[in-house]
Amino acid sequence: MTPSDREAQRSVNQPGNASDRGAQRSVNQPGNETPKIRLRSLRKSFGAKRVLDGVDLDVRANHSMVLLGGSGSGKSVTIKCILGLITPDEGLIEIDGQDVSKLSRRDRTEMRDRIGMLFQNGALFDSLPVWENVCFKLLAQKRITRAAARDKAAEVLAQVGLAASVGDLSPSELSGGMQKRVALARAVAAQPDIIFFDEPTTGLDPIMGAVIDGLIVDCVQRLGATALSITHDMASARRIGDDAAMIHKGQIIWTGAAGALGNTGNAMVDQFARGEREGPIQMELRR
Repeated sequence: MTPSDREAQRSVNQPGNASDRGAQRSVNQPGNETPKIRLRSLRKSFGAKRVLDGVDLDVRANHSMVLLGGSGSGKSVTIKCILGLITPDEGLIEIDGQDVSKLSRRDRTEMRDRIGMLFQNGALFDSLPVWENVCFKLLAQKRITRAAARDKAAEVLAQVGLAASVGDLSPSELSGGMQKRVALARAVAAQPDIIFFDEPTTGLDPIMGAVIDGLIVDCVQRLGATALSITHDMASARRIGDDAAMIHKGQIIWTGAAGALGNTGNAMVDQFARGEREGPIQMELRR
């Protein structure tokens, strides 16, 4: 391989180069027209408050989608509907072209087993050591023995830059950045083909946020997984996303390349991405 070839390869593998990652994946996934996740006319109300008001969204297979939106816009409810934690009032949810609502209980369980989740605050179990947290799903499903789980945890911890000795610590002994990395290790330990990330850089300093984003990109690419993330962090969105979408008042108002955020031509999206006080999005008064 010539020096120029090596440089080209490095540019594709850089976490911050979202447009190149998307182009490379498109080349590597010919004829892959069916979205990994497809939402149509998704609606959900809680009492008189309608949170989702006809959400339409496609998440491409083997790509990373970032879902943006203000507090209360419906981001978390959208993910909870896909996961089956909340039942939508109306609408279609498809995974790999299958209508989730028409699956048997067994098939739905098997589908959920293919999904990993990184929760906003890590959500580690304080009563369990790190190695059990990392392999919790594998142990619960009896896919691995406790003896083998220690070795597996060490392997996955290494993938997120942590030593095997961290496995014997309790979550309370870890810094915020280490807790986030352990939570990421748990999310990918079962080798899911869909991973959800809920505000992955919340509470982290800018450098650690960039580290976590790089690890997310590495893990998703290594697994060949499809990712859907929700975040308010625009730098993070550009680093981890191939595609982006914005939800406002329960509807998707824009989709496009994550690298275009801030210069989309959509006034609401650009205001949100730039963090501008003045613009079409105004803070609503609480009643």
